[in-house]
Amino acid sequence: MLTKETFYDRVYKIVREIPEGRVTSYGAIAKALGTAGSARMVGYALRASQGVYPPIPAHRVVNRVGMLSGKAAFGSLDMMQQLLENESIVVENDRVVDFKNLFWEPNYGE
Repeated sequence: MLTKETFYDRVYKIVREIPEGRVTSYGAIAKALGTAGSARMVGYALRASQGVYPPIPAHRVVNRVGMLSGKAAFGSLDMMQQLLENESIVVENDRVVDFKNLFWEPNYGE
């Protein structure tokens, strides 16, 4: 029996493709899925990703200006930053330094 891929599954597929040491945004993922304007739904999907296997590197997804807007979902307020810093991504004042150069553009479905 075939199962239909859900929106959350599609989000997870893209997020798993983000290279280590790079970040993308909720909006870029939504746009890549053909659902521009659904950045908030991408955030909901990532918040629900704890316990999903294989793991989802949700820490690599930030808001459109590089802010760690989803950091409360990581159990402690510094965990998202710590995970990014473990990948040599510099974060200052809850924002990815050099966001423009570290930004990864998803190409889902192309």
